[in-house]
Amino acid sequence: MNWGAYGSYLVFVVLVVLAPGPDTMVMLKNSLAGGTRGGLLATCGITVGNLVQGTAVALGLGAVIVHSQPVFQTLRWAGVAYLCYLGLQALRGAWRGDYRTAEQVGSRTSGFRRWREGFLSNVTNPKVLALYLSVLPQFLDPAQPSTFDALVLAYTVAVLGGLWLLVLMFFVHKVRVWLKQRKVRRAVDAVTGTALIGFGVALATES
Repeated sequence: MNWGAYGSYLVFVVLVVLAPGPDTMVMLKNSLAGGTRGGLLATCGITVGNLVQGTAVALGLGAVIVHSQPVFQTLRWAGVAYLCYLGLQALRGAWRGDYRTAEQVGSRTSGFRRWREGFLSNVTNPKVLALYLSVLPQFLDPAQPSTFDALVLAYTVAVLGGLWLLVLMFFVHKVRVWLKQRKVRRAVDAVTGTALIGFGVALATES
């Protein structure tokens, strides 16, 4: 892999990372409920999930998972269920609108739970595996396939994705006073919940 190919890959990755997806919604949900700490922990979980999936593809395990239908379908439906579960949580919060109580509960929520939400929402999404499997080979030298090069490409996605989520998290922190308004918070929770369920449905209906 040469620097020219890597530069082209970076452009592609930036475009992918900037597109809102389940990772963005999970980070936003945890930032609203748990503040900067909640958003940071969810982002760490998402990044670890990305690293796990990228490593699996670079080492050849991703192709095994994708071509093993029982394993792939189990992973897919686990992802569907988890995204819908997180979406329903956000919609329930919007419906109740009792954010004073929610903040008290949120302050007692363990850091591991925030991290786990980020990790599981990413690692159970087989579309991440499919992305790695379809894109990485295009930027690797077929004459000299290198596990190191594949890992570099995969980890680039995880690092840039994590950095972008941190930027969004700090933006949420800057406008937290506005976001704490009950009407605004309910609207954001409703949008976040609907988006998460929508991603779950899209994953379920994808052939």
